[in-house]
Amino acid sequence: MNVLAIDSSNLVMGVAVTTEDKVLAELTTNSRKNHSERLMPAIAQMVEAAGLKPEDLDRIVVAEGPGSYTGLRIGVTVAKMIAWTRKKELVGVSSLEVVAQNGRGFAGYIAPFFDARRGQVFAGLYEEKEGEIIPAAADRLVMIKDWLPELRKCGRPVLFLSNDLEKWGKLIAEEAYATLGESTQNVPRAAELARIGLRKTPVSDIHHFLPMYLRLAEAEAKWLAKQGR
Repeated sequence: MNVLAIDSSNLVMGVAVTTEDKVLAELTTNSRKNHSERLMPAIAQMVEAAGLKPEDLDRIVVAEGPGSYTGLRIGVTVAKMIAWTRKKELVGVSSLEVVAQNGRGFAGYIAPFFDARRGQVFAGLYEEKEGEIIPAAADRLVMIKDWLPELRKCGRPVLFLSNDLEKWGKLIAEEAYATLGESTQNVPRAAELARIGLRKTPVSDIHHFLPMYLRLAEAEAKWLAKQGR
């Protein structure tokens, strides 16, 4: 099976083309550039680099969130467009679950997170069992000042993985149970996204597949506030 994996859910943009047992092509960028302008050319480049044509793809796997509202809409929209027009399978994977794969081998909990502004983080909690990284709790939006004391009560070491450690690393490092990920561990890999997506069931209705925002867009929240809701 030929898989195209797409991740534009956060600052890091990743595209990979893989099979069940081989990474054919992979691209990762970690810079403040416009995903809307760069994603489609990156996809075309990776498919060509893999020696394939769009019709050779069998499954499209996309990072479904949480993350940047705009980034999620771009990635999910592109993935749905390709899956629908090419009649391919579509699979969504948690963006936090992708980052958690970089903690494989850690003896404790793995806590991937993304900064969500205003003191909040999109937070996950995972652990390794029988060689697989599985959820220990549901992904959620939480105040970091509340999240860290909660993890303190778990009684296990916790590996924090995030491209946003520059902002939150100093605070987290004050916790005795905490280990901070290395730079290469904090960046999600599109090839890992593809690998996870191979194990998941495709969505039954491509048109109704939506990103996992975990919160309203700022404009929606302001509109609801004006309505007194």
